[in-house]
Amino acid sequence: MPIGLQLTRSARVVRRAYDEALAEAGGSLPMWLVLMNLTARARASQRELAAAVGIREATLTHHLNAMEAQGLLTRTRDPDNRRVHLVALTDAGAAAFLRLRAATVAFDGRLRRGMSDEEVAAAGALLTRLVANVGDTGDTQAEESDFGSERRGS
Repeated sequence: MPIGLQLTRSARVVRRAYDEALAEAGGSLPMWLVLMNLTARARASQRELAAAVGIREATLTHHLNAMEAQGLLTRTRDPDNRRVHLVALTDAGAAAFLRLRAATVAFDGRLRRGMSDEEVAAAGALLTRLVANVGDTGDTQAEESDFGSERRGS
């Protein structure tokens, strides 16, 4: 079987399982990426957050709307530039981050089951090489499609 096909099938199975693990913890991949980035910095503009997550601002806005409605974050106008919205976590958002981090750590443990540290390192190196071999263009097209599947439940 061609390695690209094997990788595509593997990625689909792993992604589905990861999505389920995040959903069981009350979240989704887009939510996790936003929460993770907002935890790393006190607050960010929507533009900075979109760049950090790797998606377009319009796609991010959809997810931020849902997360704000759930009380996970706030958006306020930047007093120095009223055209800019600043995004910050609420206490509920910080709690959601902890739940999704625990789910992510548990899922990572599940993926690593039966693998030595050397095998995990080798797998990481191999995946990095595969990306380099196809030429990482930095295009957000693939990331956007990942987020598109979450639009109903972010």
